[in-house]
Amino acid sequence: MRKIAFSLATVLLLTACNSENASKLPIEGQTKQEVVNMNEALIGKWQGMIDIPQSPLEIILNLEKNSGNISVPAQGLSEFPFELIVYNDSDVEIKINLAGSIINITGTLKDDQLEGMFTQNGQSFPITLKPYTEAAVTYEKLDIPVADGELKAALQMPERPTGELVIIHAGSGPTNKDGNTIGGGANNGLKMIAESLAEQGIASIRFDKRGIGENTALITREENLTFNMYVQDVIAIIDYAEKDKRFNEIHLLGHSEGALIMTIAAQQNEVDSLISIAGAGRPVDEILMEQLTEMLPPDLLQESEKALRKLKAGEKVENVPAELQSLFRPSVQPYMISWLKYDPQQEIKNVKAPILILQGKKDIQVTEADAKNLQAANGKAVIHYFDKMNHVLKDIEGNREQNIASYSDPKLPLATGLIDEIASFIK
Repeated sequence: MRKIAFSLATVLLLTACNSENASKLPIEGQTKQEVVNMNEALIGKWQGMIDIPQSPLEIILNLEKNSGNISVPAQGLSEFPFELIVYNDSDVEIKINLAGSIINITGTLKDDQLEGMFTQNGQSFPITLKPYTEAAVTYEKLDIPVADGELKAALQMPERPTGELVIIHAGSGPTNKDGNTIGGGANNGLKMIAESLAEQGIASIRFDKRGIGENTALITREENLTFNMYVQDVIAIIDYAEKDKRFNEIHLLGHSEGALIMTIAAQQNEVDSLISIAGAGRPVDEILMEQLTEMLPPDLLQESEKALRKLKAGEKVENVPAELQSLFRPSVQPYMISWLKYDPQQEIKNVKAPILILQGKKDIQVTEADAKNLQAANGKAVIHYFDKMNHVLKDIEGNREQNIASYSDPKLPLATGLIDEIASFIK
C-alpha cells in the first residue's frame, strides 16, 4: 500500500509497536550501563542516517559515559533515553525500549565517523554517523495561543521585508513544518519555500501540525483530533499575525490536504490571497478509492468502499479487517468523519480572495484533473501547471522509482519556476 503511506502516513520505523522479533545482541538481557576500556572519542553527539532503501532517516545519538539518548527529528522523537549502553574500546552497543519495541544499535569508531547497524523489529539497516553540528536556526520562534495550549511556529523573516506574510500549511498525515512526513524521510519542500520567499522579501509562518513534532502535546489522544482543529489553528495564526505591525498583507498557502484547510480558513477571514499547491479537487473518499483500486484485492476493496461510505455518513466502522487497520483504525475514524464531509469544489467556490492553483504534471497523488475541478468551481482562480513537478514540489526527469525516491531527498531543489510563480502572484 505504498501510495497510502504518502497520503496518510501510518505506522513506520521507530514508531512504537510491540514485536518479539528484535535482533539479539550481546547486551540483550543486561539491565545496567557498563563501561569496558572506552575510547573517549566516542563521547558526544553523533548525527547521520539510517540507510533505509528509498527513505533514509536522520538520527542523532548523544553518547555519555553511563547513559545517552536518541533523537529522530523527522518523527518528533527528542532525546529519548537509552535503556542500556556498553562500550568496548572503539565499539559501542546500545539498547532502546520504545514502548515495547526493542531497538539495538551497534557502532565502531573509524577515523572521524561511527559506522554500524540499526536493528528494530527484525529489520537491520546500516548507519553512518559523524560528529553533530548544531544546525543554525534561521527563523524566529513563535508561541501562538490556540485551543488547548500554544502552537509553536517558525517565522521566517527576510532581511528586507516587504510587509507580505504567507502562512504555510503542510499536507496530510503526520507532517512537520518543513514538509517532511514522520518516518518518511526528509524532502524539506516547505522549508525551501519559506527560505526562498524570504529571499524575495516575503515573510512566512510554518508549523508542525498539532500532535506532531514540537506540537505533539496539543493532541494527547488520536481519537480527539478533527479536521476542523487544523482550520482553527490557522485562524489563530491569522489573528496573531494581524496584530503584528510588520505585516500589512496575509496570504494563505496550503499543500495537498493543507490546501483544503487553507480554503476553509480563507472563507472565515479577510485574507489577501489563497495559494493551493497540489490540492485535491474531489472529496477524499473518491481519491482514496482511486488509489486503493490499484493495490487491493476485490474483497478488501469492497470492505474499504463500505467503510468510507459509513464514515462519510458520519457513522463509525465497527469491524475493520486487519489489513485495513492503518487506514480505518478506530482512533482515526473521528478525523476521517470530519474530513469526509468537505468537498473541495464546494469550499473553493465560497472563497472571495484571489486564488492561485499550482499543480505538477509528475504528481502521482493529485492529478491535473483535480486542479481543473478547483478552477471550474471558482472561475476567478488562476491556474499554472509545471511539467516536471511532483507531489513534494521537486522536478522529476525519470520514472516512478525516481519520483518516490524524491520524497526523502532534501538535496533536490524546488521545481523550476515554483517560487517565481508564487512570489509574482503575491506581489
